[in-house]
Amino acid sequence: MQAVGIIGGAGFIGSYITKIFLEENYQVKVSSTDIDNKSKYEHLQGLNNSNHLKVYPLDVRNIEMLNDFVSGCNILVHAGTPFLLDVKDPKTELFEPTVQGTRNFLEVISTSKDLKKVVFIASVAAWNTSFPLNPATYPTNHIFTEQDTPYISEQDHPYAQAKFMADQEVRNFINRHPDLPFEITSISPTWVVGNSLSNRGDSTSGGMQYLIKNKIPANPFIEMLFATDARFSMIDVRDVAEAVFQAATIKGIHGKNYLIANESYAVSDISRMLNNEAALAQAAIVYDSSLAKKELGVSFIAARETLNHCV
Repeated sequence: MQAVGIIGGAGFIGSYITKIFLEENYQVKVSSTDIDNKSKYEHLQGLNNSNHLKVYPLDVRNIEMLNDFVSGCNILVHAGTPFLLDVKDPKTELFEPTVQGTRNFLEVISTSKDLKKVVFIASVAAWNTSFPLNPATYPTNHIFTEQDTPYISEQDHPYAQAKFMADQEVRNFINRHPDLPFEITSISPTWVVGNSLSNRGDSTSGGMQYLIKNKIPANPFIEMLFATDARFSMIDVRDVAEAVFQAATIKGIHGKNYLIANESYAVSDISRMLNNEAALAQAAIVYDSSLAKKELGVSFIAARETLNHCV
């Protein structure tokens, strides 16, 4: 039985990844930043084959804890960076756990003897920190692909900047280590949408769904979405988990960072669909996932179906 370690495996996206690996009969390690708070991960105990699951305490800023977690894993999935929109201290809330945490993780895996594959859940921000808007210098009808030069602006949200910088750490690590005994693959999803597997109410993605559905401009980012009626690309959380599993089990894709995206709708139409109403305009493709569909063999649930399915 192969062992997989999933950092952030009890979170919104991570829980679906944990579910797939358990169903595929892997031995699964999941990290928790607060091991004493069982409400963070108790929902995983109801998954199929949960007798193959163990939960470990982990702070990615702690090298010793990272070494303990990584030990014995054949596959590692890093899904543990914070997704925060309301930020008081970007340094401690975002940049340290996301960027420094990625550096620490890379340092630890560089000496691993058991690893065969590492998968990072990056972000569309690794390609465009202005998401869902286009950079000012880009044409409005630009379609992003993996051939684009990654774009960052210091004016963009700290979360996006942190995810961009973390991905650059991965790119630089791969360039510095051309003879790694394991593969590293990244996936970069757009806005991840769907129902949570847990009853927790602290999911940022779930909170965004609620705010957009009810047209509540609770923070500057959501306010911007409504003010611009931005075309917002989304992807079903189940599709993200499937893409991660495929990236973890397919060989020969070392160093690649796949865009994982579905249709884009205006935010006003997303709000309508979350309320089981019809969109007024047709969907557009702003982020092209053709490469992921071809090389990972994934197909995506239509955005309309995803939104109508959301609670």
